[in-house]
Amino acid sequence: MTFLTLASQTMMVTALPVIQKVMNVSLNNVQWLTTGYILIIGIVTPLSSNLYDKYSNRQLFLVTTGIFILGTILGSLATSFLTLLIARILQACAGGIVMSFQMTTMVTIYPPEKRGTVLGLSGLVIASGPAIGPTISGIILHFLNWRFLFILVLPLVLLLWLIAFFYFPNYSQKKDVKIDILSVFLSLVGATLSLASLTLYEQNYLLAGLMLIIGIFLLTIFYKRQLLLTQPVLKVQILKVRSFSLLTVIGLLAFMVLIGTEQIIPIFVENVQGLNSMQAGFILLPGAVLNALFAALAGRYYDSHGPKHLLYMGVLLMLIATIPLVSLTETTPTWLITSAYLVRMIGNSLVFAPAMSEAFKDIILTDISHASALNNTFRQVAAAVSTTIMIVIADIPSSFTLGTRLSIWFTVVLLLLMLYIIKIYLKTASQQN
Repeated sequence: MTFLTLASQTMMVTALPVIQKVMNVSLNNVQWLTTGYILIIGIVTPLSSNLYDKYSNRQLFLVTTGIFILGTILGSLATSFLTLLIARILQACAGGIVMSFQMTTMVTIYPPEKRGTVLGLSGLVIASGPAIGPTISGIILHFLNWRFLFILVLPLVLLLWLIAFFYFPNYSQKKDVKIDILSVFLSLVGATLSLASLTLYEQNYLLAGLMLIIGIFLLTIFYKRQLLLTQPVLKVQILKVRSFSLLTVIGLLAFMVLIGTEQIIPIFVENVQGLNSMQAGFILLPGAVLNALFAALAGRYYDSHGPKHLLYMGVLLMLIATIPLVSLTETTPTWLITSAYLVRMIGNSLVFAPAMSEAFKDIILTDISHASALNNTFRQVAAAVSTTIMIVIADIPSSFTLGTRLSIWFTVVLLLLMLYIIKIYLKTASQQN
């Protein structure tokens, strides 16, 4: 189920140029079908820790999957851009909860000595779902219209719901948890204003700046309120655990590079090089497959050898793969773009899988659900920021080719920042040992 929600997250990537033309909307607006999905996941995810405690595993899974089914049905019937966006929001609400639910479950039911392998498999799903989504949609769009991005997913999700209804075990007890409505409001409005402001800078920088300031102010109040509540929506005190906070930042930077790159490449090859949706999807396919494979291998390697070599090798591979991407032209060979993307995705999995595992190593079992919610929240919000910034950057110059190069340079900045934080963490860990 997690795989399907995350694949759906990026299945719209190769469809954006198609929907942009069919529904006659701007690139800056149509990209909200992907950015908005990521944003809503980031907004909803903080609630998942409370929901995990308040309801049984069985109740939570069945209701959440039902919400995703509702959004999928609405998307398949949508006749306007607004209806389509609402459908995506419903899907994202379910996706945000299911993703944390899956990670919390894996960390809870397996012993610490197997955590690297298990979270490597979890990372395989979290990374490969978004990575393979554009390829799946590219194939679908070559033979069918965009509605089938919803129609073909629907029977799979319905089947999962039926299997869960009859066989899903209940392995948790409900707790007396009260969800603080004011915290939910502060989180929802603050995150929405902050992230929505990024897409408005081109049109009205004063309004965008005001939205950003108000959003940050509300999120600050949300943070301080969590410190005072006996039952916080999100246990932000966990951020004081140095290993968790540093590795979470490394993981979210890796996810920003992953999502941002797979968003901009299909748009470039379709709009500039004239490829169709299926061809754009196949450019991403080898990278998606190897990303999944290396995520699992990296998890196993981490259990035996730790994160150091994986983290450095991953960043190095992503930087090497950047060279052809910052030199893109209208005539850049497809094989070169495919190869560069492939190498970047391998490097990403070598960073992402161990970063996820290492982030949880000092978290006590009772705080796992909150740590998972925090980790997923920051990662998804960061991904929304990354895709929005890269689209805005790519759209600024009159030449989309130049804009694409500049957006790839933005990922270079993220990689250098990631390298710096890795050095800080490994130095700190070495001193502690």
